[in-house]
Parts: sequence; structure tokens; C-alpha cells
Amino acid sequence: MTTRAGTPEKKGGGIGRVFREEFRNPERRTAYYMVLPTLLVILGIAFYPIVVSLLNSFRLSLPGQPGGEWAGLQNYVYLFRDSPFQAALVNTVVFTVVSVVLEFVIGLAIALAINRAFQGRGMVRAAILVPWAFPIVVSAVMWRLMYQDQVGIINYIVTALGLIDQPILTDNVTVMIGAIVSDVWKTTPFMALLLLAGLQTIPGDVYEAARVDGASKVQQFFRITLPLLGPSILVALLFRTLDSWRVYDLFWAMSDKQLESLSTYTYKAVRDSQLLFPVGNAAAVITFLTAFLIAIFFIKVLGMRTSTEA
Repeated sequence: MTTRAGTPEKKGGGIGRVFREEFRNPERRTAYYMVLPTLLVILGIAFYPIVVSLLNSFRLSLPGQPGGEWAGLQNYVYLFRDSPFQAALVNTVVFTVVSVVLEFVIGLAIALAINRAFQGRGMVRAAILVPWAFPIVVSAVMWRLMYQDQVGIINYIVTALGLIDQPILTDNVTVMIGAIVSDVWKTTPFMALLLLAGLQTIPGDVYEAARVDGASKVQQFFRITLPLLGPSILVALLFRTLDSWRVYDLFWAMSDKQLESLSTYTYKAVRDSQLLFPVGNAAAVITFLTAFLIAIFFIKVLGMRTSTEA
């Protein structure tokens, strides 16, 4: 490839070339200087604990005892051989996948419904957001009361229908289902709100032109709505996936510490059992790295597909 002058265009340079081009511009250079103090504060607050936890995950250090014997991958080997950690990892994966999928499907249906013009639309939108306003612990305790075998209305209904033969809160599988139902009830309005914001950015002329061309409602949905809604879907799925991946208070408040997640396992290791403090650091690093990889997947893979389709 050549430039207008006929000389070959220089390739390469990588990140250094990008930074040099950025700092040649006086306005951009000034902008970088202005955000630098804030960036340093954020790095000091967020980056320092991550580095300390990472280093401690390779040592046999205890609380209040800096340093410690170098253990290499011993903490991680113990972690993945530990059956409670395996159960916590499976619970986190199942909860995240099922709850986010259900919230997306139901949230998209709600967003499509309230995006249409009808009388009382504002009141309906406000009413839909009510579950999202509940604190997680309050919501979890409320659902736990409905799941109890003596006074719980949901436990009474599913038992009367023959769907279960034992109380909901006595089995880990039914408790997990109950946690997913509780989370879907509470956070689906948040998903619907983000998707509704994306729907309102789609111009109506596009649908009018599609109707003139004879496109059906189904074709308009798959050829227009979903592609143009791609960025909003990406943001909604990313936020909800990361939020579900670090689930903590919902599990313990609703199941009375019966259900374990990566976050609850980490807390118990670093707080309740000081002898497992190095393992807790390793669990914290695993939780952070997996969440980081999830974010990279959504931004790089799904974000790239979304921009291509748009």
C-alpha cells in the first residue's frame, strides 16, 4: 500500500506509535493530563488490592502476617480439588447462565410491549420498575418466606400441584431454582429498562419503509429490531452477567447460607477460616479473572459481531 506521494506507507509501531500520535495533538494531550490524577487514584484504589491478592495467592500468608512461605500453585491446586469450591463454581455458572437468559427474554418482551403507544403507558412503566427498587436482601427474605413449608404460598402451591414432594428450602436444587426465580423477578425490570432505551433510538422511518416493502412483523423483528438493538443488548447482557457472576447476598439471605457461590466461598475462606486465607486469595483471583474474561468476551467477540451486523 502506498501514500499519495507514491512512497510506501509505514506499518507497525504498535502501541508506541498510537501513543505518539495521540500526544502530538495538543488538545488530546491536555485531556490526558487532566484525567491523569483521577486515573492514578483509581489505579491506587483498585489495582493495589488486586496485586496484593494475586501475590498472596501464591504464598502461605495469614492475616496480619505479611509475606509468608512461597507456595507456587499449591493454593490453586487445593482450590480446584476442594469439593465446596467445585460446588460453588457450578452454582455460579448455572445461576448466571439461566438467570441472565430468562431476564433477557422476558425483559425484551416487556421492552417491546411498553415501547408501543397506549393509554397509561407511563404508569405501566413505573409499575414495572418497582421490583428493581427493592434491596436485594429484602427481596431475598421476602421470597424465602414464600418458599417456607409452613407459611409459604409458593411452597403450598407447588406441593398441591404435585411438582415437588418435599419443602423447597430443604433441597439444593429447588433452592437454586428459587434463587433464580427471585433474581429474575427483581432484575428483569433493569434489563427491560436498558432494552427500552435502545428501542427508542431506532427511528420509526425504518419500520415504515419495511412495511412499504411488505416485510412482516417477524421479519422486521429479526432484520431491523435485533440488529439495531445490538449495542443495547450487549450492554444489558454484560451488566447482568457480571452482576450475577458475583452473586453473594441473594444466596445467603434466601437460603440461610445453604447455597454457595464463588463470592460466598471467598468470604468464608478469608473471613471465617483464617487457615484458608491463602486459598481465599486464590479464590478471589479466580473470581476476578473469570469476570474479566467474561467482560473481554462480551466486548471483543459479541461487540465485534454487533458492529459488523450494524
